[in-house]
Amino acid sequence: MERDQDPTAGTEQPATDDETTSRTGEQPAQERPARERPAQGQATPRPWSARRIPAALTALLIAAAAGTLLVDVVRVRAGSTAAGWRTRLADEMATRPLDDVWIRVGAAVMAVLGLWLVILALTPGLRHKLPVTTPDRQMHTVLNRDAAALLLRDAAMRVPGVSAARVRVSQSRIKARADMRYRAPADVKADLVATLREELDRLALARPPRLTVKVRPRRK
Repeated sequence: MERDQDPTAGTEQPATDDETTSRTGEQPAQERPARERPAQGQATPRPWSARRIPAALTALLIAAAAGTLLVDVVRVRAGSTAAGWRTRLADEMATRPLDDVWIRVGAAVMAVLGLWLVILALTPGLRHKLPVTTPDRQMHTVLNRDAAALLLRDAAMRVPGVSAARVRVSQSRIKARADMRYRAPADVKADLVATLREELDRLALARPPRLTVKVRPRRK
């Protein structure tokens, strides 16, 4: 026995413009392209120093030397005689041999200054600043090394058995020294390492320094 089928049941009616718009607006957030999602846990690059003082000193020295030489050249072009320091300098450079002591000393000084400027240009500086991991690549956050050392010292003082603690933080290493009153040294050191590592995780440093812990009985 056959049943009569509704002719409209097998065909799907086209959606209206309003329904299409509402469906498009109701798409879940997880179906959006991955490029629209903010990256999580981006490591903040190490901050670079502006080097204002070396740049200002270098600019002042070059400007002073160039200005003095330019003034003397203008005076000579105007009909005056060259300055005595310029004439003496030209005579010394023309008569002194290259193996002269003062020539070598001057060349060494200039080489050291040039090397110093190159190092300043290629190194970030600001060694007392520690970069912190941020949720956005455009956000840059740093933590002072003294503040990090203070937080770690406070965490170390909360360990049972620790009577005094000293923490030094650098870009590559954290040195923690603790004096203990009671408990076994191995137990105190294990708890101290665990506590400091937990505090380091809370600080969320982009490049966590290596941790070194030393425990010793307190001297009476």
